[in-house]
Amino acid sequence: MVEQFRWFDYPVTVQPHHTDYAGIVWHGTYIAWMEEARVTYLNACGLSFADWVKAGVDLPVVDLVLKYRRSLTLGDTALVKARLTPTKGVRVVWHYDIQNAATGETCIEGTVTLAMVDFSTRRVLRRLPAPLQAVLDQMPLMR
Repeated sequence: MVEQFRWFDYPVTVQPHHTDYAGIVWHGTYIAWMEEARVTYLNACGLSFADWVKAGVDLPVVDLVLKYRRSLTLGDTALVKARLTPTKGVRVVWHYDIQNAATGETCIEGTVTLAMVDFSTRRVLRRLPAPLQAVLDQMPLMR
């Protein structure tokens, strides 16, 4: 069994611009929250988005899956839980559990797969630059 990284919690209060005309969170908002949680988690581990840019690494999304369980509505607090799967190879896989913070119920389950690409050549990288890999290797694992 592959050991998993710990969940990172990223709370968000549902604002009017997150919702559709009926006050339900619009589906694209969940994708934005997932990216925000991912970037914030990496920042907390000492790896900023600027570090990726400086290293010449782009991380395009190559697969995205959302499973809708329950709705979130205007005024709710969402808890976006993000976890990275340890990486071997050229893809980085993130898992998400977006919950209603008040009830703990899962509203959205998601997975995002990113490819590591050289920014200048647009070719897939076979491995991360050593400084980036060193930070990922130090991320907190579940024990």
